Amino acid sequence: MKTGKTSILGIACTVFTVILAIAWLFPVYWMGATSLKAETDTIVNPPILFPWPPNLDAFVYIIQNSPFFRWYLNTVITSVSVTFLCILFSLMCAYALSRLEFWGKRILYASLLVGFMLPFATMAVPLFMFMTQLNFVNSFAGLIAPQVATPLAVIVFKQFFDEVPRDFRDAALIDGASEFKILFKIYLPVNWSIVWAMSIIIFIGTWNNFLWPLIVTNSTPMLTVPVGMTQVQSAYGVAFAKICATGVLASIPTAAAYILFQKRVTQGIMAAAGLK
Repeated sequence: MKTGKTSILGIACTVFTVILAIAWLFPVYWMGATSLKAETDTIVNPPILFPWPPNLDAFVYIIQNSPFFRWYLNTVITSVSVTFLCILFSLMCAYALSRLEFWGKRILYASLLVGFMLPFATMAVPLFMFMTQLNFVNSFAGLIAPQVATPLAVIVFKQFFDEVPRDFRDAALIDGASEFKILFKIYLPVNWSIVWAMSIIIFIGTWNNFLWPLIVTNSTPMLTVPVGMTQVQSAYGVAFAKICATGVLASIPTAAAYILFQKRVTQGIMAAAGLK
C-alpha cells in the first residue's frame, strides 16, 4: 500500500514538475520564435507558433541600426568588473568578520544583515543622489560602484570561513604569514567551490540587472543590453520581433554560463537559500 501511495505521489509530482517546466520554457520559446518572424507576422491572429522559414531580418536590423555591440561591451565590462571587485572585497570583509577581532564587529555584521534584507529599490534614490555628487552618472564608475557592495556574498563567505579550523590560521601566524597570505593561500583554496558559485551568480545577476543601469545612465552609448532593449522601436510603435531578437542576443552569455557551470550555480543558490 505504501508503495502504491508513493507511486501515485511520485507521478503527481512528476506531472506537476513537467507543467511548471512548460510554463517556464514557453515564454523563452516564444521569444526565440518571435525573433525569427517578420514584424508583420508577430501580430497575426491566430499566432504563428513555428515560423518557417526563419526570418533573420530582426537580427540584421538590430546589428545595423543600433549600437548593440557598444551595449554589449558596456555590459561585459560592468559584469566582469562587478564580479571581480565584489568577490575580492567580500572575501576580505568575510575573513575579517570571521577571524579578526576589532571594535564594532557585531555592529558591522548587523549592518550587513540589514542591507541584505533591504530591497535595492529602496536605496536607488539616495544612491543616485550620491552618484550625482561624485559626477559618476553616465559612467562605468556609476554603473559598477553601487553593485559591488553585495551583503549576500559577505554573509555566505563568512559562514564558510567559520567552518575552517582555527588551527590553520594559528599555524600560519606562527610561521610568520600575513593576514592577506592566510586568506588567499589557505582560506580561499579550501572554499574555491563556493567562490566559483558566487562569482557566477553575481555575474548573471549583474548582466541581467535592469533597474540601476536604467537609473544611472541616460545616454544611448552608455546603456547596457537590458536597458538598450527598451530603445528598440519602429516607426509604428513596439517592434516585437526586434525586441525579442535583442533579448535572444542578450541572453547568450548568461545561458552559456549557466550551461557550463550549472552545478556551481546550483551550489550558490542553495547556499543563499540556506541563509534565507
